[in-house]
Amino acid sequence: MAGERIPKSRTAYGEELKAQREAAGLTQEKLSEMVIMSRTHIAHIEAGRRRPSMDDARRLDQVLSTGGVLARFLPTLDGKLMADHFEQVALFEQQTTMIREYAATLVPGLLQTEAYARAVFGSFFPPKNTEQCDSAVVTRLERAKILDAPDPPVLWVLLDEAVLRRPVGGPAVMAAQLRHIAELGERERVRLHVLPFSAGAHPLMESGLMLLCFDDAPSIAYVEGLYTGALYDDPAIVRNGQTAYALALSDAMSHTDSLVLIKAVAEEYEHEER
Repeated sequence: MAGERIPKSRTAYGEELKAQREAAGLTQEKLSEMVIMSRTHIAHIEAGRRRPSMDDARRLDQVLSTGGVLARFLPTLDGKLMADHFEQVALFEQQTTMIREYAATLVPGLLQTEAYARAVFGSFFPPKNTEQCDSAVVTRLERAKILDAPDPPVLWVLLDEAVLRRPVGGPAVMAAQLRHIAELGERERVRLHVLPFSAGAHPLMESGLMLLCFDDAPSIAYVEGLYTGALYDDPAIVRNGQTAYALALSDAMSHTDSLVLIKAVAEEYEHEER
């Protein structure tokens, strides 16, 4: 429809498809022949005017060797399932080889259980209705599937002790959430470090931080605040973020000691629930 506003999620999706196509050295015409799709339809997808079907996305993934990025990101086009400022980050997560994240108050999205995520979305303002909350939870759990991929990114997570102590969703939800984190750490899916309250002030205390590294592209940094988020690819800013992360990490507990603390706090919540 003329004048229709194209959602940012579709624009980002189209830009990603175009980048993958051009990286493969294919024209729209050539790609259309390989995936059995009209060139016009591909042009509309790249411009954000059309949403591909799941079968289309899977064929595109197969031909472009994207590792399933286009199919996994497709559900986010069905509605407002994630904030505008996070849409590009979700795409980068599918391509990264290493993620280093600092969480100041909440369990990072990639590690959240369904019950914990639901409690988080249930606290949003303006409030989400049941359908919106359900959709947002599904999208968050879909993101976490990159940890089960054949070649998942290396994931280092630095958790402020406040993340463990804030009873999001209540004792039962927190106990299950911390057990989940501990299991991931014990299976070596995630490298975990807890930054204890005793560490005092540290370079990351003002906000959360995510550092994403790639094999064939410069690293980027993502910083998020209330209703906002910003991606940085400026080398100086990224380098400062990496240094701040390293300094904070140097004051954190070891992976082994962090797992001991996480399980101990989970046991405290379980005792409280009983």
